[in-house]
Amino acid sequence: MTDAAIEITDLRKTYRGRAGEPAKQALKGIDLSIPRGRIVGLLGPNGAGKSTLINILAGLVIKTAGTVNIWGFDQDVNPRQSRAAIGVMPQELNLDPYFTPRMALEVQAGLYGVPRTRRQTDEVLRLIGLQDKANAYARSLSGGMRRRLLLGKALVHRPSVLVLDEPTAGVDIELRQMLWQNVRRLNAEGLTIILTTHYLEEAEEMCDEIAILNHGELVVQDDTATLLSRIDRKVLVIQPETAPTATLPLPDGVDMETRPGGALAFGYQRGRHAPGDILDMVRAADIRIRDVATEEAHLEDVFLDLTRTPQPAAP
Repeated sequence: MTDAAIEITDLRKTYRGRAGEPAKQALKGIDLSIPRGRIVGLLGPNGAGKSTLINILAGLVIKTAGTVNIWGFDQDVNPRQSRAAIGVMPQELNLDPYFTPRMALEVQAGLYGVPRTRRQTDEVLRLIGLQDKANAYARSLSGGMRRRLLLGKALVHRPSVLVLDEPTAGVDIELRQMLWQNVRRLNAEGLTIILTTHYLEEAEEMCDEIAILNHGELVVQDDTATLLSRIDRKVLVIQPETAPTATLPLPDGVDMETRPGGALAFGYQRGRHAPGDILDMVRAADIRIRDVATEEAHLEDVFLDLTRTPQPAAP
């Protein structure tokens, strides 16, 4: 058995173009390894290939080339075992409106071949907070409840890997917090989790690792902390006693913005400037400093830096 929950090698997917249109390469030779027991963020702009990759993992899209191993099972050699090892919570609310949550979970468990004696429907209902709505029609559930039910359906066969595709899109803060509590609990119990999200602060807080796709290629995969350290930019925030009366002569490579409350935020590159240089400049302008703080880079800075490469021209 490998230490990787998912091992992807040279994964490619090309969609045929419509009449008169060229074929589209959605994935261009992806090599990706997801360690067991970690929460890994799969990020990228729209059209980067995230949905195609997830649909291939779920068995909904047939790859053009490459190999996919899920929990040690090759998708081509052991399709049933690899499919059983993964659960996917989709972004779309695709629920039968006339099924109750209990019925939906029972049917999903049956589709995965889980014997009745081994089903844990009540436990899953408690996990997702729908035990009091177990026998209500899905059409009567709120949007947040329906999203929780999607999570339950992904867990009924007790997969080793859970994929969450934009799980908090359009949900309120309370539901988001409840969802992340459940995700942390499941991960603590050994479940490997892959998360796609457009909320970069969410990925920064939740994920042990980040993998970024762009134009069908893997741009980077690394520990979240390591990725953040790659950005050379820092911000020095100075709270002056009084607002400056004249424009400050900023050194080359330093920018400044005035924040609400009068704080001055100086952006600079660590490789070119030191905080002392900026402090000296402020003192030379006869500005009395009341407080000083520094800010590190955020995942948004990393994401923008790594995905701003223009799309290659079509051959």
